[in-house]
Amino acid sequence: MAPAALLNHVSALLDREGLAQGAFAHGPSGMHFLRYSSPTVQDATVYRPLLCLVMQGAKEVGTSARTLWVADGQSLVVSHALPVVSRITEATHDRPYVALVFPIDLDILRGLAADVTPKTGVGAKDPFSISLCPSDAEMEEALLRYLRQCETVETRRLLAPITVREIHARLLLGPHAEQLRRLLWHESAASRIFQATFVIQSDLARTVAVTDLAQRAGMSSSAFFEHFKAVTGTSPLQYQKDLRLLRAREALRSTNGKISEIAFAVGYESSAQFSREYARKFGLPPRQDRVLHPAQ
Repeated sequence: MAPAALLNHVSALLDREGLAQGAFAHGPSGMHFLRYSSPTVQDATVYRPLLCLVMQGAKEVGTSARTLWVADGQSLVVSHALPVVSRITEATHDRPYVALVFPIDLDILRGLAADVTPKTGVGAKDPFSISLCPSDAEMEEALLRYLRQCETVETRRLLAPITVREIHARLLLGPHAEQLRRLLWHESAASRIFQATFVIQSDLARTVAVTDLAQRAGMSSSAFFEHFKAVTGTSPLQYQKDLRLLRAREALRSTNGKISEIAFAVGYESSAQFSREYARKFGLPPRQDRVLHPAQ
């Protein structure tokens, strides 16, 4: 189980904010905290490169092809932008699910990677872009120190940036290191797939041509498809479809734009097809979802 000090600090912070349950974006640190007192239904979202530390409770997270179970005392690292479905599986009023999410800055990782000596004799491991490991005590201590440094203006300006670099350095030294190093190595399959996902994200309305993406990556179409699915847990076309639907849901819940216009903006040519796939993904057609989650 994660050290009590970190759990207590995050719980006290959420108490001060009056958040009994839900997700909270902590402005001073850039981190997100989650606390739930009961299991949740499945929810779809996009994970950006991040470190997630579960301090209490448990959850499951994955894609259509892969699912991981994360319990207290475990951490997961996501190296690519990844459409996922997740749900909290263990949480009670007396022992709520509590987790923190620290965003990973790939530029900081690249700046540090040259000073880290790769481990020798390490065999090939699972290329999936979500890795799960036991929590690291030194990482937990650094995260707690960072949160405390973010409490005042002076320490946030002078000390917190140093600790942010330390946290990234520990990612390159700890159990998640191999996955992140594969991403940072320019010629690795993970790095090439990362660039392909970036191309897809940059223009969701554009039709995905797997042959073009494969050519950009310097791979045959079959090799590219195989590597893409191994890294992301889904196919290029399904990856784009999931991102389109998630982007559309965000627009539905944050704007008053017409549903047809939102559908066309993310690449759908048919409103009927959009409604069918939206309902299949989220359990409700877009019109009903908007009624339940009106734009603020």
